[in-house]
Amino acid sequence: MNVGLLSPGEMGSAVASTLREHGATVRTCLEGRSARTRSLAERDRLEVAPTLADLVRASDLILSIVPPASALDVARGVAAALRATGARPLYVDCNAVAPSTVRAVAATLGGEVVDVGIIGAPPGGRGQSPPTRFYASGPKAEQLELPGLDVRAIGAEVGTASALKMCYAALTKGFTALATELLVAAQLLGVDDELAKELTDSQAQHRAIMARQIPRMPTVAHRWIGEMEEIAKTFAERRESSTVRRTSTASPRARRSARSAPRPATSAAGSTRLSTRLHARQRSRRGPGDPDR
Repeated sequence: MNVGLLSPGEMGSAVASTLREHGATVRTCLEGRSARTRSLAERDRLEVAPTLADLVRASDLILSIVPPASALDVARGVAAALRATGARPLYVDCNAVAPSTVRAVAATLGGEVVDVGIIGAPPGGRGQSPPTRFYASGPKAEQLELPGLDVRAIGAEVGTASALKMCYAALTKGFTALATELLVAAQLLGVDDELAKELTDSQAQHRAIMARQIPRMPTVAHRWIGEMEEIAKTFAERRESSTVRRTSTASPRARRSARSAPRPATSAAGSTRLSTRLHARQRSRRGPGDPDR
């Protein structure tokens, strides 16, 4: 199997490694890509096609795994390469986008498109349970094979897999965004110690998730913004409450800005300190010999 990957970022690189381990040939095109992406491609020993036209000619399928805001632009570039070459690889859109966005991708390409929603961490982690899930929908979803990866066909319509991804991500990323906001508020209002104790006593499961997720949020906030905007778009198009739109982008955007803009020490740093205390309480309640769960 010849796979064209756009592009080898954190998730794309992990997917490429798994495919290669299971016999696939994975190529990419690095035109216009960052130095980091180029270094990941080199690290993973990916074959590099000089141009997008060369990539589509050499591929049985194209995997698009890019930031959500780039999904449609990437599809336009591939569509132009397909017209120029006459190649017809299967296009697999694996991006965290709204159903309407992936349908626009399919319309742009005008050929065979599989919609994939990826749920879980990048594949390949030791002891990863459950494995990363690749939910697929579209007319060709049942025929999609990605060696070494857990592909689950869930329908014949493009947009179904993205709908599942958006609903799931609204919970996971939305919870982290909301939790960050309320921890910052508690710090500013002077009730952070009391809140930490109350969460320890009455919300143990939520407390554990907060302690695990919030400290890593500043490192991924730049990727979350586009995804949260796509989640908001999904809800808006279903005529749901605009509360999601207001809440969803504010926290990741604030975390990204916080890395470069001056701010009171009680904002993002405060939420991290509080989440650290929550984690410490969690460990002390289990005892020093108990493993993290």
